[in-house]
Amino acid sequence: MANVVIIGTQWGDEGKGKVVDLLTRYADYIVRFQGGNNAGHTLVVEGKKYIFHLIPSGILYPDKKCLIGNGVVLDPGVLLKEMTDLAAAGLPVNPDRLTISERAHLIMPYHNRLDNNMEAATKQGAKIGTTGRGIGPCYGDKITRQGIKVGDLLDDALFREKLTENLKEKNFLFASKYNTATFSFEEIYAIFQQYAEKLAPYIGNVSVELDRARKAGRHILFEGAQGTQLDIDHGTYPFVTSSNTIAGNACTGSGFGPSHIDAVIGILKAYTTRVGEGPFPSELFDQTGEALQQKGAEFGATTGRKRRCGWLDCIVANEAVRLNGITGLAITKLDVLSGQSNLKIATAYEEGGKRLTAMPGNIRQVERLKPVYEELVGWQEELCDIRSIDDLPSATRAYIKRIEEITETPVAILSVGPGREQTLLLKNPFA
Repeated sequence: MANVVIIGTQWGDEGKGKVVDLLTRYADYIVRFQGGNNAGHTLVVEGKKYIFHLIPSGILYPDKKCLIGNGVVLDPGVLLKEMTDLAAAGLPVNPDRLTISERAHLIMPYHNRLDNNMEAATKQGAKIGTTGRGIGPCYGDKITRQGIKVGDLLDDALFREKLTENLKEKNFLFASKYNTATFSFEEIYAIFQQYAEKLAPYIGNVSVELDRARKAGRHILFEGAQGTQLDIDHGTYPFVTSSNTIAGNACTGSGFGPSHIDAVIGILKAYTTRVGEGPFPSELFDQTGEALQQKGAEFGATTGRKRRCGWLDCIVANEAVRLNGITGLAITKLDVLSGQSNLKIATAYEEGGKRLTAMPGNIRQVERLKPVYEELVGWQEELCDIRSIDDLPSATRAYIKRIEEITETPVAILSVGPGREQTLLLKNPFA
């Protein structure tokens, strides 16, 4: 038995879905524990692309059980569309394959509108770059104890009561503050009655199910969304998501005891990217940045937005190792660096004449950071057909070794292409 957490070490988009897909073959249960449909995992299996926003990536294996934990905020319409798309692809989702926590919170239609209204009302330069999916307002209602939970769909009187009270406040905001249309109770209620009917068989107690699985000696894989620098507490606040993205939330977001976690795999892209607004010390604004963006097909899986690209930032990587207790790294997109004569790794920051080796908590200070680079020789060879670390160019192996030295963390997985077969498993955390 082993219980493993997969998290992103940067600003998301590191390739977590591909690594989860790889390790799922060794797991029995795959758990999503935070975020909502603002996240996206892209997988390429036998040449076919799959993009998931809510359902754990492990759903591509018909003999695995997927669970959506209480830490997730769930848009039922998005979830049901994913289920419909999977069925059309010959992968029907039934209650034997998916359980949704009764304690997860529902994204309501007014959350999406609030999200967009709040962003539109924010002055230029202070905008967050939200996906507009209603994630932040939903988590906001959860924290202020106004949220509607998935389990409330099964109690009609309770759902009606909560919806009525929420609409009083939300419609006041729409009419008085944002000067936009209000919502009708009847329209929302009718839609969510249909959702309740369709989702009722999937709703259950994820914490209890996980505890039974653990006691039965099953392997459990926890699948994070976004990345460490987007964590609401430890990221580049306020340019972050609205949930805790670090490994500790695998426990609180699913109801699983922390003493039962055996390994944490941090996904580290071989360079750095960021979507949306916010500081990005190692960002490149030249042809190299453009080349990485083009070769890496760096577009957000959720929004399609062009990702900003830069050199690998090992201050960010070390933050992730410390915050998550990472036991092994999975380096992705090594193949994108092929063709670069020289590579750079940020090993420190300079700000105000001082050298820093940790990300400051003050966002204005973060915006002023200048990276201090260490330069390495690049490689010209393409890596897509390589299936053994021994066959990698010497410069590639030197790059990997330097990352291990700086982060003081061994590399467990290497990815040399988008396909399922283009992954080198050096150390299996489930073994």
